Amino acid sequence: MKNILQLVWLVPVLPLIGFLINGLFRKQLSKSLVSLVGCGTVLASFVISILIFIDVKNGHTGVINYFDFIRVGDFSIPFAFQADQLSALFLLIITGVGFLIHLYSTAYMHEEESHHYARYFAYLNLFVFSMLLLILGANFVIMFIGWEGVGLCSYLLIGYWFKNMEYGNAAKKAFIMNRIGDLGFLLAIFWLIAKLGTVTYTTPDHKGVFDLLTNISAIKGFTAFDITGITLLLFVGATGKSAQIPLYTWLPDAMAGPTPVSALIHAATMVTAGIYMIARSNIMFTQAPTTQTVIAVIGLATALLAASIALKQNDIKKVLAYSTVSQLGYMFLALGVGAYTGAVFHVMTHAFFKALLFLGAGSVIHAMHHEQDIRNMGGLKKKLPITHLTFLIGCIAIAGIPPFAGFFSKDEILAAAYNSNKIYWVLGFICAGMTAFYMFRLYATTFLGNFRGTEEQKHHLHESPLSMTLPLIVLAVLSVIGGWIGIPEVLMANAHSLEHYLSPIFADGAKLAHNAHHMDHQTEYILMGASVLLALVMIIYALRRFSKKPDLAEPSGFGKVLADKWYVDEAYNGIIVRPIFWLGKFLNKWVEKGVIDALVNGVGRSVQYVSRQVRLVQSGQVGSYVLLMVLSILVFFVIQFFLKK
Repeated sequence: MKNILQLVWLVPVLPLIGFLINGLFRKQLSKSLVSLVGCGTVLASFVISILIFIDVKNGHTGVINYFDFIRVGDFSIPFAFQADQLSALFLLIITGVGFLIHLYSTAYMHEEESHHYARYFAYLNLFVFSMLLLILGANFVIMFIGWEGVGLCSYLLIGYWFKNMEYGNAAKKAFIMNRIGDLGFLLAIFWLIAKLGTVTYTTPDHKGVFDLLTNISAIKGFTAFDITGITLLLFVGATGKSAQIPLYTWLPDAMAGPTPVSALIHAATMVTAGIYMIARSNIMFTQAPTTQTVIAVIGLATALLAASIALKQNDIKKVLAYSTVSQLGYMFLALGVGAYTGAVFHVMTHAFFKALLFLGAGSVIHAMHHEQDIRNMGGLKKKLPITHLTFLIGCIAIAGIPPFAGFFSKDEILAAAYNSNKIYWVLGFICAGMTAFYMFRLYATTFLGNFRGTEEQKHHLHESPLSMTLPLIVLAVLSVIGGWIGIPEVLMANAHSLEHYLSPIFADGAKLAHNAHHMDHQTEYILMGASVLLALVMIIYALRRFSKKPDLAEPSGFGKVLADKWYVDEAYNGIIVRPIFWLGKFLNKWVEKGVIDALVNGVGRSVQYVSRQVRLVQSGQVGSYVLLMVLSILVFFVIQFFLKK
């Protein structure tokens, strides 16, 4: 079975090959060939990922070194992949959900011209390759290469319709805000190199980062300040990729890209990168309590802020976008209280139901001829039966109703929050109620009541083709049963198979944790029942409130504040963007043009003037040449005998 792990390099390489074929030959390939290459390479990666997952589950893990990526004296950074429980699980999520999104895209993007269709699939394949590289990297540098790769691909895909200026601005916003976070990640890598002399996770001689950090006191010159500083900088990187306060505003704007891209960014790839990085580095974060508190507080604040904004959004994709930001906040809350398994569990279940919801939204938009305002929808239940049923399943799952997937992962996070800090639990509980409310407001306004669109839209309403509905059905099934691998101990003994599976990854961190304790069964039943009851109340209220009389008027009062996203974008524009533009214009006018250009142009003009005057010497008169020669001799004579010391 060892040979299976040797195939791990194929998992990222196959999508890379798909990118090269579709990218280089985009004008020669037909749409069917582009679809075959784009989908086939990711499907092949998924099949290999299943084999690797089975092999890892049977106890075969390891680091596969390919070559020295960087070597300077005794310092080296190998190009190596790490196949273990965490990476194998993420491989399944990325390639599995990624393949369904690729398949869905074949129908959703079919109206595009052939070469743009190929360009789209090339970008999609490159996105999957970059994320797989991030996951498989056996050190922080290889992870960072994949990290930068997904940032580039997000720019390319968000701005896919590049002729639209607004979409281009959204792409640039995502790229720049990610670069801000990436600087923190890069500084953390340099800090690790300076203090530990390595960026490799683990090594056979136990000199890797995580090996050394199991006993910080034994590392000469390494202090609590170092571990806090490094982990805070890593978290800055995570706030960029995983859209946390203050770097979250790019993610809702990422809706400018095609809907399958939104599903890929929000569900299976990019935004989970920060969660993966912190979960992978759990032994570092467990020993930095200050950082963990910061993570928990910012995660909870992000969850509440985004959930409040989602309450008043009318764009079907914007509601889901802010929902993603809110759910990511939940995951960071879990990381902050040390519930690493719970965070990874929610990453998995969220991938299922959020991909389902985005693709379901895409099916609605496809049927409504690119209409995204839910106030112009309604009554789609009969016309889009498969989309309706699968979207409803996604809404139930994210609301946390048992036995759907979201219930188990969200309950685990809330239980961990309760154990850590009761205030965390209260705020997380409120956020859960808001989630159930805004999701069923979205569902009721879109699918129930009377149709509010145009007659032309009503005439063309139809269910999406099989290549779009099949991924919806698969994801709906996963949204129902996906949580059953993490049934809590209070409901069934030894049924949390995910916790057992991931225990080798989090074992060392768990030994160093100071707050690991379990609540009694009665308390857990009460908390579980309270969250389910709140979700049901919010669902019933939203259905009764919006199914027959949806909110069609423009929001006013505090509702307008929520609809305008707490004016955070306006504040950023006023405090950061406009002053930078003003500074740029000032420097351009007075420094670049007034000083630098004046200096450079002045030198040029001086040379030209001197040249024009000197050329007059070339008169052709011998007498003038003799006079100049005599004068030159006199000058040399004076220098030689009177001025030279």
